[in-house]
Amino acid sequence: MKARIAVLPGDGIGPEVVAQGLRCLRAVADAFGHEFALTELPFGGAAIDLCGDPLPESTLKGCLEADAVLLGAIGGPKWSAPEARVRPEQGLLGLRKALGVYANLRPVTVHPALLASSTLKPGILEGVDLVFVRELTGGIYFGEKRRDAHSATDVCTYTVAEVERIVRVAARLARQRRGKLVSIDKANVLETSRLWREVATRVMRAEFPEVSLEHMLVDSAAMHLIRRPRDFDVLVTENMFGDILTDEASMLAGSLGLLPSASLGEGTRGLYEPIHGSAPDIAGQGIANPCGTILSVALLLRHSLGLAAEAAALEQAVSEALASGARTPDVAASHDRALRTEQVGEAVLDRIRAG
Repeated sequence: MKARIAVLPGDGIGPEVVAQGLRCLRAVADAFGHEFALTELPFGGAAIDLCGDPLPESTLKGCLEADAVLLGAIGGPKWSAPEARVRPEQGLLGLRKALGVYANLRPVTVHPALLASSTLKPGILEGVDLVFVRELTGGIYFGEKRRDAHSATDVCTYTVAEVERIVRVAARLARQRRGKLVSIDKANVLETSRLWREVATRVMRAEFPEVSLEHMLVDSAAMHLIRRPRDFDVLVTENMFGDILTDEASMLAGSLGLLPSASLGEGTRGLYEPIHGSAPDIAGQGIANPCGTILSVALLLRHSLGLAAEAAALEQAVSEALASGARTPDVAASHDRALRTEQVGEAVLDRIRAG
């Protein structure tokens, strides 16, 4: 098949990990006979430096014309001064809104070879396989913001339609997996959460009676993610809760650098990125973990291009590379055995080429 993919390397370690993701994407294209047109575009802090806008019109146009968008990471101290009026994160929020991607899928699995990489006991981690579905375009991040000399306000708003559509995404996913959905809110305190719980209950009863639904308060969910993560299948929650909980859940796998994400809307076009940030403290050192980006490429193949076999082959290549000991310092058994970013990418490439 032929496909157009917009590539946004971004800031910090973004360009380093995206480079390895693109190497693997090209290898998959060669192995399976596909043709992918890749267009690199400025985004985030790099775009601010270039033209003063984190999301230039040319970048947005390229993303809207593409079949999928691959993003590295954005942000860093250079653009985070409190008085800054233009920030890289504004570009990300704007891109998500323009693409209409409202459902953020963040799968978390624990590789058997990396059980010792987490700070949790291996017995708690064995068999963990869960997926977060985070609402991405509503809530407090997008609400009205006000500030004066004496106070500041961030408004959290959700509509019935926004809750309905994200719950349906999560329920369909749960139906394909183990049939268990946990909806996370703060309904004992927040009106938005009371609405969320009521709508989720109604949608599940009317449309997905075969999927079990459990409501859980966000503070309880945070505790149980560490106490009994193996019990979870699919978890759905609002924007800010999902942002926080998925970073917590990444520690189950041992490192932020291991985990991918897919942001999806009504069509097939999606935005794919590792869940980690730009990590300016290690940028340019060649030690960033590329696995989250490579696995995001696999999600791109599966969800936007409909290439399930190719996605599975890439995921298997990553798994085999990790099992063989190809690991960056964040998950290496010891520092002297750690590989560089490019070496881990090469280890994955070797397994793709081997078929």
